[in-house]
Amino acid sequence: MKKLLYYLSVLFLISYSAHAQEAKTTTENSSPSSVLDFVKKGKPILDVRYLHESVTQKGIPNQADANTIRTRVGYETAKISNFSALVEIENIKGIGAENYNDTINKRTNYPTVSDPEVTMLNRLHVDYSGIEKTNIRLGRQIISLDNQRFLGGIAWRQNDQTMDAASVNTKLLKNTEIFYAHVTRVNRVFGTRSKVGTWNDNNINLTNIAHNFMQGVKLIAYNYLLDISDNTAFSSNTSGLRLELKHKFDDKLSTAANLEYAYQKDYAHNPKKFGFNYYMVEPSVTFGQWTLKAMHESIEGDGKTAMQFVLGTNHAFNGWVDKFLTTPVNGLVDHNVTLQYVVKSDNKWIDGTKTFIRYHQFRAQKNNPIMDYGRETNFFIEKSFKNNVTVGLQSGYYKAKGLYTNTSKIMPYINYKF
Repeated sequence: MKKLLYYLSVLFLISYSAHAQEAKTTTENSSPSSVLDFVKKGKPILDVRYLHESVTQKGIPNQADANTIRTRVGYETAKISNFSALVEIENIKGIGAENYNDTINKRTNYPTVSDPEVTMLNRLHVDYSGIEKTNIRLGRQIISLDNQRFLGGIAWRQNDQTMDAASVNTKLLKNTEIFYAHVTRVNRVFGTRSKVGTWNDNNINLTNIAHNFMQGVKLIAYNYLLDISDNTAFSSNTSGLRLELKHKFDDKLSTAANLEYAYQKDYAHNPKKFGFNYYMVEPSVTFGQWTLKAMHESIEGDGKTAMQFVLGTNHAFNGWVDKFLTTPVNGLVDHNVTLQYVVKSDNKWIDGTKTFIRYHQFRAQKNNPIMDYGRETNFFIEKSFKNNVTVGLQSGYYKAKGLYTNTSKIMPYINYKF
């Protein structure tokens, strides 16, 4: 935090000096922005979400029922001399009885719901956009890249995953976007009161380059170097390629396909030596209000350890019951299919409602014979209203076979954003 505040202070002084010089050299016919406008013309941030999470897990005597409210308040300034700033404070509060294991309350006779109470600084960063088609950001920020498989903010949990980092995003090259970040601290979803809530003194370097060859054809190359001093077993070097294809035939019919390959090996002070492959194929077809999507994902393991996605939004993959947030040592193969429907109606209360059902089949990537990990079915429905309110529900039903235990989750939520 001291480093973060120091760098932000330096950047603010640069910003103020740049503005002072601009004001000094402005002619009488111009009207320079004032420092007061920096604040007056900005916009407040208010984000409130109620989340109920009910979990029934075989082998744990009690059912978890977590009721939490997350409140975020903050302010994003206007831009002055190509500088802007954002600050956001977050509070997560439990409502009613604490009938769940929030990872720090020691209620292990309940299933886990990883939303402990906390009040903390969620985001604090300064942006500079004085270079053409480029944005430089310094401070506590959310870094989400591509489909968030390797890097994401884990928005489903009440507390975001944020990073204390310096990042650069540029589109100076034609049809190309380049992102780079150097991260020193990871603020994890478990909050500041948890012993594993922060990873400090990291040397994390993230590079992501995306190039559009033509309409509907994008190739992404990336390299993520994670030197995590607080958990050296998660230090890794991951390089990969992702191809995104889209084609629209007419107003009703369109197709898409995502293909990805990555290789992850040990890095820095990781005590284990390994090299793992990752493959993913995801075709889809949309006809009118219906979308059918299939996915094959293979994550390699060697029986002792496996490829991990330690900074990814893992809740979005391999089932919402969250059995596979950590890849099993024999790896994981996930075959899943999704059928989605978006409502179109003259009735404003249901128009735009999005709903889908997804079915997963899990098995080990390595074993002889191959171990069956079970099945999971997910249901989703969500409706957003014009008054900035979103109402939705996620649910998951995991049927175990050879690994873990039967588990079900029901998770309704209400979100208001100003």
